[in-house]
Amino acid sequence: MGEVEVNALCDISVDIEQGDFVAITGASGSGKSTMMNLVGCLDLPTKGIIQLQGNDIAKLHESQLAQIRGKTIGFIFQQFNLVPTLSALENVMLPMEFQDTPTALADKKARELLKLVDLADRWHHLPSQLSGGQQQRVAIARSLSNNPEVILADEPTGNLDSKSGLDILHLLHELWKKENKTVIIVTHDLGLAAKARRRIQLKDGEIVKNGV
Repeated sequence: MGEVEVNALCDISVDIEQGDFVAITGASGSGKSTMMNLVGCLDLPTKGIIQLQGNDIAKLHESQLAQIRGKTIGFIFQQFNLVPTLSALENVMLPMEFQDTPTALADKKARELLKLVDLADRWHHLPSQLSGGQQQRVAIARSLSNNPEVILADEPTGNLDSKSGLDILHLLHELWKKENKTVIIVTHDLGLAAKARRRIQLKDGEIVKNGV
C-alpha cells in the first residue's frame, strides 16, 4: 500500500488433501479472500510455493492456469455470478463451452446436473425468475460442469436465508461424501465452518488454528 508493505498472508504452510472438506475462517481482513484467490489459481504468490497436483502454479503460463481453473476447480461465489440473460441450462453449459465440449453433450450433462441439484423443472428459467437458493443451486451445478476435483466456495450461503443456506450446505456435504470431491469453503460463519471436517482459522494473515 504505497510505500508500506502489508502481508496479506504471512508464513502460511498448509496441506489440503484430495477428498478433504475444509473451512477457511476468520474475521474481515484476516486474509481469507487472498488465500481463496491463491488456492483457486486466481492470484500468484509473491513469495513461497503453491502446489496443485504437484505443479508449482507460479511457474505455469496463464493458459495453463486457465486450463486448471476450468477443469480442476469449480468455483461457487456468494453473489452467484450467473449470466442474467442466460437460462439456468445455458449458465450450466457455459464452462463446458469454454472447454470446447460438443453442444449436444454439454446440453445433456447440464440437464443431468440441474436434476442433481433438484432443478430439473427450472432449466429454462432466467436467474431473475429464480429464488436466491435456486440461483445458488444453479451455480453449484455450473461449478460441477467440467467434473472438477476441487470445489471452492466463497461464502456460499452468505446471501441466503437460513433454510436455503442449510440446503446448500447439505448439497455440498453430499458432493463431498458421495462424489469424493475436495470441498473448500471460505466463510466467516462459524456454524457453517463447524460442518466441515477440518477448519483453518486465519487472523492477521496467519494461521491460528488448523484442525478439527
